[in-house]
Amino acid sequence: MDEVKTTRCGARGLVRSQDGTRIAYERYGDGPPVILVSGALGTAGGERALAGLLARRYSVVAYDRRGRGASGDTAPYAVEREIADLAALVDAVGGAAGTAAVHGTACGGALALAAAAAGVPVGPVSVYEPPYGPEAAARRSRVRALLDRGQRGAALDAFLAEGAEAIGPARPRPALEALAHTLAYDDAVVGDGAVPAARLGRVHARVLVVDGGASPSWTRRVARSVAAAVPRGRHRTLTGQTHQVAPHVLAPVLAGFLDECRAEEPAGT
Repeated sequence: MDEVKTTRCGARGLVRSQDGTRIAYERYGDGPPVILVSGALGTAGGERALAGLLARRYSVVAYDRRGRGASGDTAPYAVEREIADLAALVDAVGGAAGTAAVHGTACGGALALAAAAAGVPVGPVSVYEPPYGPEAAARRSRVRALLDRGQRGAALDAFLAEGAEAIGPARPRPALEALAHTLAYDDAVVGDGAVPAARLGRVHARVLVVDGGASPSWTRRVARSVAAAVPRGRHRTLTGQTHQVAPHVLAPVLAGFLDECRAEEPAGT
């Protein structure tokens, strides 16, 4: 782990992934570690509100996924490299136990589950509206086709027009367009859009799958399917919430889940 610097945005630091890529993160609070994995076009900065709420009881790490913010990006892209990024963070912040809880939003949730299935030593995993299903797949296919033709601006327009992804606080268009290429990364993480039941069956962690009661009905169908595919999964719907979930509504649900999981741990772990 590279030098950590404390700023008004928390303690900032860098870790190096297996391929040497520098992954930048922000850390808030003290206590058991929790890593936040952002969704499409998300950065560590977009997780600050949720991180601040969880930091009352946990040490919360929000990071720039590769190709975003202050993190590097090593070609060619591969989902396995993003999994290795998360593994490097777990290793850096996991302390003596060598593990950390993980929460992922949308495509970040799909990445968190893929990492857990690949054997990354995560603790409890929570995800908010992982974007599997044919509806989300059709949207990503349109965006990916534009990116493949080098039409980054048009791809961003197509993505934003759907209004279906939580991308954090409002940011200038140039900032979003600079991240548009990472929409292809998220497409790779989710794959063909089908709920990967076989992969999810290899997740041994406790998993909470959350959706919003005001989101489209297909998101709840997907969330229930993901929870059912995970051996230790459960499902929760937040009344009145959409894909742009309010941090102050989500935070106590996540904290309650994490507290419950900690209470169930054997003594001395």
